[in-house]
Amino acid sequence: MSEKETFWLGIDCGGTYLKAGLYDRQGKEHGIARQPLRTLSPQAGYAERDMSALWQHCATTIARLLLKTGVTGQQIRGVGISAQGKGLFLLDKNDQPLGNAILSSDRRALEIVRRWQQDGIPDTLYPHTRQTLWTGHPVSLLRWIKEHEPQRYARIGSVMMGHDYLRWCLTGVKGAEESNISESNLYNMHDGRYDPALTRWLGISEIDTTLPPIVGSTEICGEITAQAAAITGLAAGTPVVGGLFDVVSTALCAGLNDEHTLNAVMGTWAVTSGIADALRNNETHPYVYGRYAAPGQYIVHEASPTSSGNLEWLTAQWGEMSFEEINRSVADLPKAGSDLFFLPFLYGSNAGLEMTCGFYGMQAMHTRAHLLQAVFEGVVFSHMTHLNRMRERFRDVHTLRVTGGPAHSEVWMQMLADVSGLPLELPQIEETGCFGAALVAQVGTGIYASLHDAQRSLTWNLRTVTPDATPHASYQRKYQRYQILIEALQGFHARIKEHNV
Repeated sequence: MSEKETFWLGIDCGGTYLKAGLYDRQGKEHGIARQPLRTLSPQAGYAERDMSALWQHCATTIARLLLKTGVTGQQIRGVGISAQGKGLFLLDKNDQPLGNAILSSDRRALEIVRRWQQDGIPDTLYPHTRQTLWTGHPVSLLRWIKEHEPQRYARIGSVMMGHDYLRWCLTGVKGAEESNISESNLYNMHDGRYDPALTRWLGISEIDTTLPPIVGSTEICGEITAQAAAITGLAAGTPVVGGLFDVVSTALCAGLNDEHTLNAVMGTWAVTSGIADALRNNETHPYVYGRYAAPGQYIVHEASPTSSGNLEWLTAQWGEMSFEEINRSVADLPKAGSDLFFLPFLYGSNAGLEMTCGFYGMQAMHTRAHLLQAVFEGVVFSHMTHLNRMRERFRDVHTLRVTGGPAHSEVWMQMLADVSGLPLELPQIEETGCFGAALVAQVGTGIYASLHDAQRSLTWNLRTVTPDATPHASYQRKYQRYQILIEALQGFHARIKEHNV
């Protein structure tokens, strides 16, 4: 490898792994390094991360990548970071980590969110923020800390999200990247700024002075410090751009730039995203909007933590079982041939806060293969909840681009195509978080004039899956029964609440 060759570093801080990738000017991947991340659960419903350990993992991963590829820090032209959204990363008034970070899958603020719902706070916020209220939102967690850990709340010096924290560790410069902070309920979607009325309505106005300046995805907001250079191998002075919310990174890598294609992300979260040029009022559903990485555009999405994380948890309880074996087991069964249902609500639901996970219809004749098939179907049905709502907003959609681990399963992808009736296009990009982060770094350092120019210059390698009309009717019948089961269980929870039992 020539020492004159230049590269861009993309870092992806996800729910289970931190990854770093090197890309050349043409977008070719030259190496990936990965390190697992530990989620701490000191109590039921808690999901935390040691912030100091996270930074050490990040620095180590970068150093390993440079060593593995033989690339020097002087060859890196720019750095970008993509990260899981929501959650809360706090620094104290001395710029030290203030306890563990709290992740978006955390549910400790459930009662606060319920109380806000009863008081009509989500309806008050939505016209301004275009957000729902979720237990893992920064504002929910801040209110929980105010009520349960007031001493910690009084020590807050900076409110950040994952990539903001890592960018600060690399550069010593604080900032809140716009595609992520725009979905925090701290940001007015119309004005493109923080709005003190929001924190006042939420009862957390004390944190207004702790919010860092908002920075754009492609904006250079700092340079690698000498301290960070010493432990990562990067060169001091290397520019670092704002970065991306990982859902935005995935949409960017899926080639979304208009209203004719949607992106389904299948990971811990089930996400369906589209790109819009303007906000709309009086829509059929309270769609979540966020600022897209490209100026003047918005990402619109529906999401819930109801996707393939359910399969990972289930197979972990059985011991090691290869993905190939799982797919063979499901493929050997008739499509939609079982009366067994799975509700993929281990980490939350898209059918109400009270809904939980479970199988229904299980009988002695059912085998492990039937359970796996039900999980595949349940995840697809949950995705359909979001996809159907999004198709009411994006009426001219003719293609669904799918990213995430299940995109490697021909069985799962054929099931999604058959249930939805849409042709699927699977971008052949292994690490969308790393690549998207590197792409915004290329724009920020002047390789491309804009993200649209970057997208047009790249060759998108897509694998296509065509829906099969034969099983479509059977899947639709089972999907309707899945929806009826959901409604029945919602009634169950309503009666428990009504009778206080």
